[in-house]
Amino acid sequence: MNATDRTAAGLLGSALADDPARPLVTFYDDATGERVELSVATFANWVAKTANLLQDELSAEPGDRLALLLPAHWQAAVWLVAGASVGVVTDLTGDASGADLVVSGPDTLEQARACSGERVALSLRPLGVRFPQPPEGFMDYAVEVPGQGDRFAPYVPVDPEAPALTLPGGEELTAARVVERARQDAAARGLGAGSRLLSALPYDDWDGISAGLLAPLASGGSVVLAPRAGLLDDAARDKRAESERITHTAP
Repeated sequence: MNATDRTAAGLLGSALADDPARPLVTFYDDATGERVELSVATFANWVAKTANLLQDELSAEPGDRLALLLPAHWQAAVWLVAGASVGVVTDLTGDASGADLVVSGPDTLEQARACSGERVALSLRPLGVRFPQPPEGFMDYAVEVPGQGDRFAPYVPVDPEAPALTLPGGEELTAARVVERARQDAAARGLGAGSRLLSALPYDDWDGISAGLLAPLASGGSVVLAPRAGLLDDAARDKRAESERITHTAP
């Protein structure tokens, strides 16, 4: 990875230049049996489309606050880096009332209605399909994102020293500090190029998004997201660890 990268989007750009074909995010939903594997290139394409949606359709600008009300999911990982690409401040506090826009899964729609700005809903159904009936007052992500451009360029360059992430409790990190902490976490976990980290942590705090995306991305590794792995017995978990070539786990 490029040591000069100072935003999460920069980390993804370096990963794309290094090896676009390698796996980056693998997602399991053990309640439905869904498995999705995204290479660096495929993940980057989703990020570009989502960033274009943010910038062009939702009129998001650097400094705008995006309340992210999503569980650990491959699409949540996409939104994290798309937000970093535009320069919005991704808010993990769970409070949508002060946000300029909100991104919600199906289980947090009422919570998301506290946002008076733009609202985007994700069905989180297998294959990323749309809602059977779009939630009232929300844009359906699955309907809007496919038509967005495959390349993204911000209208305003992202400032690495500007706020990028708000954590529960109100701690705010700049884009550069996000990258710095991700690299520190990667080193503490012993992650490196080719590492495969299995994470069962939710995406509601730093530990969850670090293990579930940022630390593997910062180290040239990859992540296997399995937030419902608790539904598996020991034999099934061992089989997964073997089949996915897991080298590290969180927690």
